Amino acid sequence: MPNWTNITDETFCKKVLYLEIDHTRVRIWDLIILIPNVLFLVFLLVRLRRARVKLRQTSSPIFSTFFGLVWVNTSISIVRCVVSMTVNAAVPIGDYADKILWLILRFFLLSTEMSVVIFGLAFGHLDSRTSILRVLIWTSLISMLYSGIQGALEFVKPDNSFHIDSKNYDLFGHGGMLFWFISSIFFSVIYTVIVFLPWTPLADRLALPTKKSFYFYCLFLAFLNLVQAIGSGLLFYTVQPGMCIVDLTTYIYFTLFTPLVYRTFLCDFFGSTPPPSILFSYKAQQDELAEDDNVSLPQHSYSSTKTDSDMYIFHANSSMYDSTHFDSHGSPAPVSINGSNMLQSQSHHEGIPSVVTHSDGSTSHHRHHSDPVMVAASVHT
Repeated sequence: MPNWTNITDETFCKKVLYLEIDHTRVRIWDLIILIPNVLFLVFLLVRLRRARVKLRQTSSPIFSTFFGLVWVNTSISIVRCVVSMTVNAAVPIGDYADKILWLILRFFLLSTEMSVVIFGLAFGHLDSRTSILRVLIWTSLISMLYSGIQGALEFVKPDNSFHIDSKNYDLFGHGGMLFWFISSIFFSVIYTVIVFLPWTPLADRLALPTKKSFYFYCLFLAFLNLVQAIGSGLLFYTVQPGMCIVDLTTYIYFTLFTPLVYRTFLCDFFGSTPPPSILFSYKAQQDELAEDDNVSLPQHSYSSTKTDSDMYIFHANSSMYDSTHFDSHGSPAPVSINGSNMLQSQSHHEGIPSVVTHSDGSTSHHRHHSDPVMVAASVHT
């Protein structure tokens, strides 16, 4: 019977991590991670022109943020693989360079993970560059703390399961199996809670994402982290299958996570005409009005002032607020003014007529002007 608690350099799932192509320093593990990332980069390059056109057509900076994160993650992943294949990990400087690049990549991926969740749940109703930058700063700080702890454990107390006796150097061990087990359990619980939020009383208090793809995304990461926790727990007790499970979850995460973000949050946006709504409703705001973040406003906002001559002045503020959660192609809604029904046109360009139906059944025609202030006289029966 095989000894399942004896992990040696010749154990298949460990050997695949450091095995090199003959007469080269190219490790097979780095190569099989590099290929999917290069293919995804080619896909991004092919779609780049269309993506840039789409991004110019929307006033929402959140799409540009997601697109930028996807590009950064893909680029760093490719750079890490290329550098790891060119340096000699058997010498100290090569070993340090390889581990530092792993930590940098993990830092950006974790920042993306947390940013997506925060945009969806906590700040999904915000859509200004100021609020997005604030979220990115906080998630970067938390990710830096995580990566700092992981790096300290990696360099100070490397995991013996990732030590290569035949070459006398350590592979990247993700901060050790105990650290990886605890963090994987934590992330799995967080994502599981998010998946079940729509069925909790909090659903009535929070503006939760409405599309199922967001919850499938969270469910995938919850399951991946759970399996990863099982594998790291087994490997902590030097059980051989734990190494295979850890290899599998690592490969899936570092090759499929970024394409998953693209598929969940950007694919429909880049592939539709006109751009669809994002996965969560939000209020677009001007950066200088950050103090009004908690105000909930409809798609178009109007304020009215009544004068002594019984006049109503409506100020159209549609240029200040934007929402991609609602369909902007619906039919115009009638507005009632002192017993009269006014059919409000969605277009405010000069020369576009609107029809006012009076309470006695008669109608009159009016034209909109470029001035955003529309004055409608009250009609007395």
